Amino acid sequence: MTNEGTYVVEHSQASWQVLSEGSVTSPQGFKANGFHCGIKRKRPDLGWIHSEVPAHAAAVYTMNQFQAAPLRVTQESLATEQKIQSVIVNSGVANACTGDEGLTNAYDMRQAFADHIGIPSHYAAVVSTGLIGEQLPMDQISAGIEQIKLDDDVSDNFERAIFTTDTRQKHVAVQTIIDGQQVTIGGAAKGSGMIHPNMATMLGFVTTDAKIEHKELSEALKTITNDTFNMITVDGDTSTNDMVLVMANGLAGNETLSVTHQDWKRFVEALTYVCQTLAQMIARDGEGATKLIEVKVDGAAHQEAAQAFSKAVVGSSLVKTAIYGTDPNWGRIVTAIGYGGYPLNPNQVHVALGPITVIEKGLPVPFDEQEATAYLQQENIQISVNLADGKGSAVAWGCDLTYDYVKINASYRT
Repeated sequence: MTNEGTYVVEHSQASWQVLSEGSVTSPQGFKANGFHCGIKRKRPDLGWIHSEVPAHAAAVYTMNQFQAAPLRVTQESLATEQKIQSVIVNSGVANACTGDEGLTNAYDMRQAFADHIGIPSHYAAVVSTGLIGEQLPMDQISAGIEQIKLDDDVSDNFERAIFTTDTRQKHVAVQTIIDGQQVTIGGAAKGSGMIHPNMATMLGFVTTDAKIEHKELSEALKTITNDTFNMITVDGDTSTNDMVLVMANGLAGNETLSVTHQDWKRFVEALTYVCQTLAQMIARDGEGATKLIEVKVDGAAHQEAAQAFSKAVVGSSLVKTAIYGTDPNWGRIVTAIGYGGYPLNPNQVHVALGPITVIEKGLPVPFDEQEATAYLQQENIQISVNLADGKGSAVAWGCDLTYDYVKINASYRT
């Protein structure tokens, strides 16, 4: 750790600084805030992000076929010029499965926000999260929008305003050098339950002052999402509302980034770090969770197979409950590997819990049960799998499954 309170991380030929207090407003030209407008009883429930100038933008959306009305409106905004300048987010009500009235409300929410801050409506994105099947309380939302002041900049409030069952704020920012200019990438996210790897799986907001256009930004985001947000699971449920949105306003003054730019790899690696960090924070904050589980698979026939095997293990309810109970039950791990969806040779499989090998060449090996139990009492658990079948590798993240998960979700509406 440096005297300035930042960490320096080296990766391949790229380097960046992780800002100790970084957030979605760390890049130049971005502001954010949030407050209580009356959707929830007391907690903040309306937030916004604003860029000084329209930003090139890209997004990925939930693959759930019941896509909520705000997603349809935001996709329309982004399709107009591939730019977004401001985002309005409410929590408490998802505006999903709400029919024509819900769609009208999403359009009205976008228009009211755009009119209030003085931008074209297609430069505004609308996002909602919360209870499915209820109409938005438009009187409270409209009154809340009238209270927004773009000079007020408190990213901490924005992070809390997008909460549903989250227990902790999720934010990160990094800085790197592109064309000799300091470029910053920041992010904020929400997610705790209804999390499953299927294109976005949560709400993520990433900002950068880098100069990059929509096409390149979109391609980078899709690739990065596949290795980060799509590699987490809490409970196997993919929400109706979730997305990841990236905005790049170009205020850093670098030359336009593209795949042929000399610093393209540096930028992509820094963006990947931000997305991976947010994904891990979501997995760690799973509803009722006490532990972060990381499953690393090596030696698969190809990357797709490695991803499937790692997600099968980290998503297994039996593995998750064993981790919660500090039970080194390797049988649950190999069972999950076995239904991973790709061919494998069971006689070549190697499995370890942290530093403790439990399976070699498909057979159990003697290990100290007490040592393994003590390892599983830690907050961060790593399961390593080697299939000895190729060069494919992947990492997935999840959490343990606890009594509190059932308590939270058994009474979510009531």
